[in-house]
Amino acid sequence: MDHPRKEFLYIGVQSTGVKKLVSRLKRTEELNRELDAIIDNSYDVIYITDKHGMTLKTNKAIERVTRIPKEYFVGKRVDELIKRGILKNSVTHHVLKKKRTVSFVQSNYEGKEMLITGNPVFNAKGEIEKIVTNARDLTELNELQAALSKATELNKTYKKELETLKGKKVDDGGIVLASEEVRLIYEMANRISNVDATVLILGETGVGKDVLAKYIYSNSFREKEGNFIKVNCGAIPAELLESELFGYEGGAFSGASKNGKAGMFELADKGVLFLDEIGELSLSLQVKLLRALQEQEIMRVGGTKPKKINVRVIAATNRKLKEMVQEGTFREDLYYRLNVIPIQIPPLRERRDDIVPLVNMFLNKVNKKYDLSKTMSHRLKNFFVSFKWSGNVRELSNLIERLVLVTDRQMIDIEHLPEEYLTTGDIPVPSSSSSMTLKEAVERAEKEVLASAAKEFTNTYEIADKLETSQPTIVRKMKKYNIKTGK
Repeated sequence: MDHPRKEFLYIGVQSTGVKKLVSRLKRTEELNRELDAIIDNSYDVIYITDKHGMTLKTNKAIERVTRIPKEYFVGKRVDELIKRGILKNSVTHHVLKKKRTVSFVQSNYEGKEMLITGNPVFNAKGEIEKIVTNARDLTELNELQAALSKATELNKTYKKELETLKGKKVDDGGIVLASEEVRLIYEMANRISNVDATVLILGETGVGKDVLAKYIYSNSFREKEGNFIKVNCGAIPAELLESELFGYEGGAFSGASKNGKAGMFELADKGVLFLDEIGELSLSLQVKLLRALQEQEIMRVGGTKPKKINVRVIAATNRKLKEMVQEGTFREDLYYRLNVIPIQIPPLRERRDDIVPLVNMFLNKVNKKYDLSKTMSHRLKNFFVSFKWSGNVRELSNLIERLVLVTDRQMIDIEHLPEEYLTTGDIPVPSSSSSMTLKEAVERAEKEVLASAAKEFTNTYEIADKLETSQPTIVRKMKKYNIKTGK
């Protein structure tokens, strides 16, 4: 016969175990409620299916897009919803087939433009368990962009008057903050706009370095007190650049005005001097620029007395200044004087979320400029998303203006692209009947280039240097294609 005390202890242990299970169950329920609240409060559509295309969960945002309660979708296959005409297309099948993240642009039944991205969720065996789809309404983003532009237009009348009086030449080139990378850059630019530290903006040609410089100026107290003066150091002959920057006294050299001339530093007094292509400065001018930055004073050519200035300098370059320092073509002391707040703007191919909003913004701007109302097909926009933009934002802007002006159709499509865009490297743009999309072809080429480089080099830094991109991009891409270095 069991002892009563032993039986009591056994019951007590059971009771403690039950309490723990109940406590865990409650915590799990709380976490599920929190997760549901987070998903439901997302402005973008979140749609979760299993590997068979069965809808597991979606959020309230889908009601705004489809006008159908979210509960209707749960427990239904996407195939069935497409057949009934409730969904226009589904990214689920594409993700299951390609076993990777897939994105495309399409219109819903109300004509709203959507950016749809499907992401696979893998189990421990590397098999797809679920697909999480995110749908973003680009139409509303475009409308907000248009509203922002309209609000900016309202300010232009008095601003132009003020700029004329102050001799300013500041042009609003348009800013798109769709990608996380660019949004963070402009958040930082906003934070440092009212400090006087020197800024060095780095990035490829055409990424928008001058736009960022103007943004910093426009959001600072200097915008009210002084001018924004831009000097392209690579566009002015070296023998003239010194007098352009520092000015000259009357009769300082043959042909000089007898009254002398103020240089760009003086014109930018109490404002901002933007030195673009800073890497093109000669070593002798680098010495004089360093002195101006350190002493906050300049000496005109032919002058005998230094002149105090109050100027914030923002410099920019597409060259690798650190390598130039090692080669002896750029002064180390000037490099560190300029590199107080370095800002690297990624190329357009590394921030593809910005491409469609930029396309829409440039298209609207060109339509307005030439009093037109042209549109672009989703096929063409998908090409823009996939294309490797060597000329970045400037190239995209110029191409859109060219397409609008030379295409005689209302709807601009992929076949209207100039000849040089109809191939990406050796890869032809697929026709609508091709089994391979342009994005797939580009990704195949990208994978082959990365695989080849991975065999040749020992680490991702060497690969990034060889392929002229950033190391984080190489790491992300190699993980995407499951590529490892071969050495």
